[in-house]
Amino acid sequence: MTVLLVAHGTRNPRGVALIGDLAAAMRDRLGEHVAVSFVDVLGPNPTDALWGRGSTPVTVVPAFLGRGYHVRRDIPEHLGRRGLPPTHTTDPLGPSDEVVAAIADRLVAAGHRGGDPVVLAAAGSSDPVSHRDVESVATALRRTLGVPVEVAFAAPSARAPQYPSVSEAVARIRRSHHRVSVASHLLAPGLFQTRLESSGADVVAPPLGLHPLIVERACLLACGATQSTASR
Repeated sequence: MTVLLVAHGTRNPRGVALIGDLAAAMRDRLGEHVAVSFVDVLGPNPTDALWGRGSTPVTVVPAFLGRGYHVRRDIPEHLGRRGLPPTHTTDPLGPSDEVVAAIADRLVAAGHRGGDPVVLAAAGSSDPVSHRDVESVATALRRTLGVPVEVAFAAPSARAPQYPSVSEAVARIRRSHHRVSVASHLLAPGLFQTRLESSGADVVAPPLGLHPLIVERACLLACGATQSTASR
């Protein structure tokens, strides 16, 4: 089996390294070759990564936390080009039970106190499908933690005015609560995580990164367990 892990791309060296480390963790666990590509900012893109690989089928794992534009449009566009090997694209990493559990674990480890309201901080999108996915994670996180959970964006969109910036959500909640926690719905460090850390929250969880449940989810997808479960 050959696996291609496809991520968004970032100018942050730690974010780039994180995707390489995730691929290495998958490689160690699966005992299979895992290549890396990106759909934006830097290369190789999926077309370049697959070019010249012959006719051996490739399993493509989108390293995204929802089914936004890149997953539904960019990746299929690349994979549909002539001259590439046959591919099977799995579900993205999220929404899933593993992602929800990893977010909760990161938040508690960062110092979240029971009873404190939570801002679930996603990257940001104008895509309704992406909105539904992050809302499903917020609903599951609400059940897991037993506290109010509100969705906010690190990069708010004028086309999605219902979602405030993370700092705006934190400031509003603080008017009626002494403490506020921010849960990171981000995979890798970078500009968006920096915005979370400067939001004024009492607790800010780190990105999901190489949390064991994220590695497990990626490997399950690569092996064919493609059913997302958080939105059930």
